[in-house]
Amino acid sequence: MTRLRYFHVATLALCATIQACAAKGPSVDLKGQSYSIEIAEDNATREHGLMDRASMPADHGMLFVFPDDVPRAFWMKNCKFPQDMLFFDAERKLVSVQHDVPACTADPCPAYSSGAPARYVLELNAGQAKKLGLTSGDELTIHR
Repeated sequence: MTRLRYFHVATLALCATIQACAAKGPSVDLKGQSYSIEIAEDNATREHGLMDRASMPADHGMLFVFPDDVPRAFWMKNCKFPQDMLFFDAERKLVSVQHDVPACTADPCPAYSSGAPARYVLELNAGQAKKLGLTSGDELTIHR
């Protein structure tokens, strides 16, 4: 293969890799596991969350981002599948987990609290927190 042809093939491969990474979108890493995420960082998207969805792929989640650290309470109104709620502080350290929170389609829906100040809340499919063996202080890495 000539040098120019090799350079062209290598350039195409690099471009394909960059495009694949760019197309991936935001994600988080937690205890060696990566999850593609949707980010809810304004009042409208935080309020709607995962409502009205029948399911979520196993390697996906929703990250709620808040401007401050206060105790948080979430509910599952109109969510149609059980989830784990993971609460993280400003340093992205795990402060608490609500495991296997059931779907709620009728009022009143119970609220699930962080029990401590939290800035980030990650919702994953039910069972993921136990599968990862999460403990207080585990760090969340966010890739935008």
